[in-house]
Amino acid sequence: MSRNRDRLGVPNTTPEPTEPPPQVFNENASEPGGFSFVVPTEFVEIPSKGKYYPDNHPLADQETIEIKQMTAKEEDMLTSRTLLRKGIALERVIQSLIVDKRINPNTLLVGDRNAILIAARISGYGSDYTTNITCPQCGTSQQHLFDLHDATEVRESDLGTSNIIDNGDGTFTTTLPATKVEVSFRLLTGIDEKSLLTQIENARKSKKEENTITRQLKQFIIAVNGDDTQETINYLVNNVPSSDSRYLRNLFVQVTPDVNLMENFECSECSYDSVMEVPLTADFFWPDR
Repeated sequence: MSRNRDRLGVPNTTPEPTEPPPQVFNENASEPGGFSFVVPTEFVEIPSKGKYYPDNHPLADQETIEIKQMTAKEEDMLTSRTLLRKGIALERVIQSLIVDKRINPNTLLVGDRNAILIAARISGYGSDYTTNITCPQCGTSQQHLFDLHDATEVRESDLGTSNIIDNGDGTFTTTLPATKVEVSFRLLTGIDEKSLLTQIENARKSKKEENTITRQLKQFIIAVNGDDTQETINYLVNNVPSSDSRYLRNLFVQVTPDVNLMENFECSECSYDSVMEVPLTADFFWPDR
């Protein structure tokens, strides 16, 4: 697949007639103002290509999702102190942008959610994204302009030559190289990601250990040698050798369909030049801050 086809955004081809129609606001002439108009929408390529959703999910076997462009309504959500405090601002934005209201944003795979947010950022504020970067070589902090169109590509699930089995239902099975234990794990959805972040944040507020790695493992492992009890999963996570833990976490990233945000960075101070991941900071949706 070419780089151009892998980029997010509006496809080059005209949508088929069978695809959902654009959303229409104020279609009732009796509404205040007495007018109606079609809200611009776009079809975003989702990294999962619909492969890992259950058959009854609206996105099953769908390669794209239709979203409307951002409006002042979504900007209000992004600045709402109440929504930000509850950690649901982005959740509400995604829910508002998706045209097909049968789709619950909590059930979207993490990579598909990321694709929606990045496409919304590009359509709402353009592809130029300026943010502060710290040079990994000299430590100088500087502003750098990224072009999200050039930096954004879909990364499909890659089984490669790894010792892994795709179970065909969003779960995978592998044998850990050191302990030879068979582990099954699943891809994470938006609600899983929120749960993990909430656990870590609550631990931080309580001044307890955050245990980021073990919490992540417990979140996506679903069975150990066929045993799916939480007690068995906890035992493995708390006792597995670091080499097996690292192997499993790397494998999880490898098979997770997501968005690659990579672009060339050249330091203005030391001329350090390297391809790096585009950081998604607080100014991602607020380019004028």
